[in-house]
This record gives sequence, C-alpha cells and structure tokens, in this order.
Amino acid sequence: MGQQTPPTWRTWLKIATVLASQTLWLTCGRCANILVVPVDGSHWVNMKLLVLELHNRGHNISVLRSSSSWYITDDPTLYYSITIQASVSRGILEDHQRLSQLVLNSLEIFRGGYTLTALLRNMQAMRDVLQEMHGQQRELIVLLFGDSELMGRLRSTQFQLVLTDPFFPIGVMLAHHLALPLVYNARWLGNGDGHHLIAPSPTSFVPVVGSRYTEKMSLLQRLANVFHYFVTIMLAGAMIHPGYDELCRRYVGPGTSIDGLTQMADLWLMRVDFVFDFPRPTMPNVVYIGGFQCQPPAPVGPELEAFMQSSGEHGVVYMSLGTFVTSLPTELTMSIAEAFARLPQKVIWRHLGERPTNLGNNTLLASWVPQSDILGHPKTRAFVSHGGTNGLYEAIYHGVPVLGLPLMFDQFDNLVRLEARGAAKVVDLMQLDSGQLLDGLTEVLTQPSYRRSMARLSALHRDQPQLPMERAVFWVEFVLRHRGATHLRSASFGLPWYTYHNLDVLALVGLVWCALAALTLLALRRFCRALWGRKEKQC
Repeated sequence: MGQQTPPTWRTWLKIATVLASQTLWLTCGRCANILVVPVDGSHWVNMKLLVLELHNRGHNISVLRSSSSWYITDDPTLYYSITIQASVSRGILEDHQRLSQLVLNSLEIFRGGYTLTALLRNMQAMRDVLQEMHGQQRELIVLLFGDSELMGRLRSTQFQLVLTDPFFPIGVMLAHHLALPLVYNARWLGNGDGHHLIAPSPTSFVPVVGSRYTEKMSLLQRLANVFHYFVTIMLAGAMIHPGYDELCRRYVGPGTSIDGLTQMADLWLMRVDFVFDFPRPTMPNVVYIGGFQCQPPAPVGPELEAFMQSSGEHGVVYMSLGTFVTSLPTELTMSIAEAFARLPQKVIWRHLGERPTNLGNNTLLASWVPQSDILGHPKTRAFVSHGGTNGLYEAIYHGVPVLGLPLMFDQFDNLVRLEARGAAKVVDLMQLDSGQLLDGLTEVLTQPSYRRSMARLSALHRDQPQLPMERAVFWVEFVLRHRGATHLRSASFGLPWYTYHNLDVLALVGLVWCALAALTLLALRRFCRALWGRKEKQC
C-alpha cells in the first residue's frame, strides 16, 4: 500500500467549517426565545417547573405577568419578566383571603344542610366570583393589546414559541396575534375539561366536570350528565364567551372566536395520567404529562425527621388543605384537632389559622412543609387532602392513601377518581364532625386495601419509558424544531357543528328516504287505482 497523504490546511478548514455549522445548528435548535403566559396560583407552580427545565436546557424565557400576580414574581436568574400594569392590586386567583372567604361562605351555607336555598346561594356566590375573575382577565387583555409600546417590544423580540395555560385566553390571543406556534400546559379551560373542546367526549362514559360521577354511570346518572353538559355549554356561552369573542374580533381578526382560537394550538401538554383520570378519546396533538412535577423525596430536615421518627410503628398522618384556604371555622378546626388527638399516629398539619385550644400532643402545626418529601417519607401512613391535582399526583407517586375533604372547583371530581380506584375515602367537609373524621382516618389507616390500591397506582404511574417532564420538554422542542405541529391537528377544528355531527348527511339520507318512500307510495297508489279500474270494467 502506498503512503497516505497527510491532510492539507484546506481539508482541516473544511472539517472545521462543518463542525462549526453543526454546532451552530444545534445551538439554534436548543436556544430559542420562548414567551410564557402563565396563570397565577397553583397553575404557576406547574408552569414554573417546566420553565425551569426549559431554562436548564439553554432556552431564553420571558414571562408575561400581571402586576397583581402573587406567585409569579420577578426572577431574573430564571426568566425575564414582562409586566402588565393591572388596575387591581390582587386578582381573584392571587387573593388568598378572597378565595378563603369563598370556602368559608360555602361551609357556612351548607353546614345547615343541602337545601335548595343553600344550593342557590352557593351558586350565586360562585357566579359572582367567576364573573369578576373573567372581567379582570378581559381588562388585562385590553391593557396588553392597547399598550403599543409593549406590543412593539413583543414583536421585536422575535419569539419562536408561546407556552401558555389556556385556563385564561390571553396567551392564546397573543400567540395568534403574533403568528407564533402555540403550546399549552393545561388540564382545565375556564368552562371545564380541555378535552371537551378538542376530542370526542361521549357523555355516556365521560363524566362532566362537576358531576362527581365515575365512567360507569346508571341511566339516571347519564341523564344528569347530559343535562350537566348542556348547562355548562349554555352558561359558558352566556357568561364567558361573548366578552372574549368580542376581544378576539377586535385584536386578532374578524370572524374569530375564543373557542376557535383555542382549538388551533399546535400541542396540548395535558396534566393527565390515565392511571388517575378515566380513559377517554383523545387527539394526536395531546401529550400526557400527568405527575410531571413529582420527584424522589429529599431529606425533610433534622427537626421534622426527629418528629417523624418519634412516631414509632404507628407512623405519621399528614394534612393539608392547599394554599387557598388560610383558615376554617373555629368549630370545624376544633373537630379536626379532636379527631387527630385520638389517633395513635403523629400528625403534621399544615395550618395557617388560629391554633386550636384542644390540639393534641401528637399534632404538629406548621405554616409550610415540604409536602412531596413528607409524602415520600417511609413513616407517612395517610394524606388528608382537599383534593388538589398536584397533591394527589404526589400521593400517587409516593403510594400514600388519601382521606379526601374536598372544598371547591375540581377537587370533588379529583377525589371521586381516586376513590373509584380504591385508593381514597371521601368525607363531606360541610357536615364533618370529629367522629366522622376519626372513623374515616381509621378506615384508611387500618384497611390494607387502601394502601395496596395506591401502591398499584404508584407502580403503574412510574412504569413509563420516559419521565413525564422529559416528554414535555421533548415535545416543546419538537414544535420549536419544526416551527409548529399542524400535521397533528384534527381537521374537525373549524367544521360547523352540523358537519361535525354529520347532521347534513343524516338530513340528506332522510330526504332521499322520504323521496323514495313518497315515490313508492305514489306507485302503489297508481297500481291500486289501475287494478281497481280493471275490476270495475270486468263487472
């Protein structure tokens, strides 16, 4: 063999150019400008985790927030804040005292029994809150699109993607106005489950949010579910959509509507796992990331660890009613404290209100605790929860059975789903006394079926080829790489309702059938007349 010629400087230059081009391509693919339009409260807790992961992968994040935001604070190490100056100091979701008072009012209304008067009073209170909430959001949209300087900055930044929570439509409208690919971090829309807008949702086995039914419904339950579905649509059409639709036509374009714009997203990152939710029809552009916030437990700290270990073989019960409820009526708080005092277990109670006078020696009150780490501690035996989605996914992840005390919104439906799996028991907080709470806790703690059921759910939830967070980030970057994902979007979006349900086909078939039936009757009539005429001639 002949001696090989060493590479010349031109060869090395070509290799360096190729490597530099590939490095630049990878860098451009990984480092994108992403505009995040979140919703405050517990929704932001989820969104911030995704923002952190995208930031760690090299993306430049800008967060559009209202000046009334409570959770969404300036964090220059993680993202660049773009603030809309709102006219209110606190929005509904950011006003803990307002939401806590709403819960207290519901408790006060229903403590006297589930009468028609109590139901109507509670519905009126919820309607007032919803109207104010959406009124504030519409005002925020007007402030954003009416600020020409801010809109100019958003256009000049050259974002590649909008990541938003569609519970409120401000991010949806902004993405369409800027003509950018749109990704949702979602579970709920303002009028219910996001699936109902984009996927077939047969009411025969898909319970409507608020119905508190499982996927197995009796005839009367299916009737009620259908009624609930149409009432939800009518209320949304009367209370929510008109104001937003007018803003869509004003700022996005003629003929647009909020439902139509929401349907046109490239991707839905749905905070759902069918280990927890009931199976249902779905769409190709829906990616399921339920439990993506869950992580292995970290040490709880020396003081909490000492308390946990002091529980001995009985273990620890952990209770939290979420971040919205800062206090409960004194009578109810004392009933809870009395029930806890009679337990052999130690209790960690996340409680922000006044300390109950009858608190037992086995109960530790805390204004904040690392919830996921406590649920993942081997000493934890049960979780007393209001039924928030994040907490229940953490309970599933760590395999801790639940005693549910639902308060409002989707919490009732969340706990119904877990109860149907045999991993939770639900107690009516509106009618609760110490005996009922103690009986419920004793059942969850002593009957092995609850822990076995939750352990099975935990095993199913963890048995995935890819972590939910990894799946979420992959699909966000997929949309970035391909400048959208329109090939996954169903052709059903934009179809008239009568076309979607094939009512025009049924009408045509019915018309043809009627025409054939009429022609057949006409032919028979003529045949009978002819036959009758022949008989008369023969006579």
